[in-house]
Amino acid sequence: MIDNNKIVAALRTVKDPNTGQDIITAKLIKDLKIEGNNVNFSLVLPSLNSPHKSDLNFACQAAVLEVYPDANVHIHMLSQTPQSQQSTSPLAHVKHIIAVASGKGGVGKSTVSVNLALGLQKLGAKVGLVDADLYGPSIPTMLGLQGQRPKVQEIYGKPKITPLDANGIPVMSIGFIIEPEQAVVLRGPRLGGIIKQFFQDTIWPPLDFLIVDLPPGTGDIQLTLVQTVPVTGAVLVTTPQEVAVVDAVKAMNMFLLPSVNVPILGVVENMAWFTPEELPDNKYLIFGEGGGKKMAKLSKSVLLGQIPLVQGIREAGDNGKPVLLQENHPTTDYFVKVAENTLRQVAIRNEMLGPTKMVEVK
Repeated sequence: MIDNNKIVAALRTVKDPNTGQDIITAKLIKDLKIEGNNVNFSLVLPSLNSPHKSDLNFACQAAVLEVYPDANVHIHMLSQTPQSQQSTSPLAHVKHIIAVASGKGGVGKSTVSVNLALGLQKLGAKVGLVDADLYGPSIPTMLGLQGQRPKVQEIYGKPKITPLDANGIPVMSIGFIIEPEQAVVLRGPRLGGIIKQFFQDTIWPPLDFLIVDLPPGTGDIQLTLVQTVPVTGAVLVTTPQEVAVVDAVKAMNMFLLPSVNVPILGVVENMAWFTPEELPDNKYLIFGEGGGKKMAKLSKSVLLGQIPLVQGIREAGDNGKPVLLQENHPTTDYFVKVAENTLRQVAIRNEMLGPTKMVEVK
């Protein structure tokens, strides 16, 4: 007599190559039926063209036969999505990928990325974070993860990286692989290879959002990103200053190219005004004003929020404890508002537009 519970326990030893979870937890097994010596179930895949289809099939057979050597195992392959909507994305279990971009450096992209990820988590979403700024990885410092190394495990004969955890957010950065003072000297193809590894060879759990902190500009990393995964939308970061806006327009235009076609979800105006701690009601417009609104108008999107230039935000990032991880920080509401508006814009984008497709290399 074959015991249903023993079959489930055996199948728990089989790992999903995409998420690294066991296939029971990952809900890849459906319609398990036991009739005499026959064990029947369906194996649910992101796509019937999945490269791991036969690996999973053999692994499931082997797991059951180890417990019941005389069992007849019948596995029916199912696709999660209809043929017409099947995704070729290596991250079919991640619902939304959001790129945080700017035209120039020093406008606070990493600060926005980290606090956007934490803000979305605060609102109940499952969130991951990719530090795609290979030349200047700031995320390890901002999340207090310097010096930590990700673990590598083998799944179906291939090494896979396990992201580090920051307050329940899985995080990947080249800063976890190189020494802090090491110079990153890489050309286009190698840059692209590392970015692909962050998506294709990293075990990301099922997520609602994966935030990608991009380097400034419109180079190889940005192009590799849109060729590797379907990006739901971009969040542009600028300061109110005209120089920052002019450069941010270039980043915007890259996403809006017909061949790339990534919608702009909105604009975050960082360092919108300076407020000294001892004079919380005073606003000093150090970088001018109106840049964020101008950028939102040019991109036909919205101003997701304005973040003031406050010493506490800088200190929080340098100390590895972002403001959203601190209780009653005076700037928390600004970042939560950005996260709320981003959620709203993603919902509107999904109602109005079809899924973003990956850019095909021709």
